[in-house]
Amino acid sequence: MKNGGTAFPCNSPDGVESYKGMTLRDYFASQALNLIRSNGNVDLSNKNERNSITKAIAMVAYEVADAMLAEREKNE
Repeated sequence: MKNGGTAFPCNSPDGVESYKGMTLRDYFASQALNLIRSNGNVDLSNKNERNSITKAIAMVAYEVADAMLAEREKNE
């Protein structure tokens, strides 16, 4: 699976270590998750439904991220 590479790679101040950071796919999914959560009336107070709802939200967030990566590849 393509993940878009690293989103925020950086080096330590002394240049000894490098940190890859999260993948671009994870970053896109987190941004999609923010949008989904802010625009929906998702009620997570029901313990019986919480697990299936949160799994569905995560799945949709990564579907959006994958679509964003696919669109990004078309324009490269």
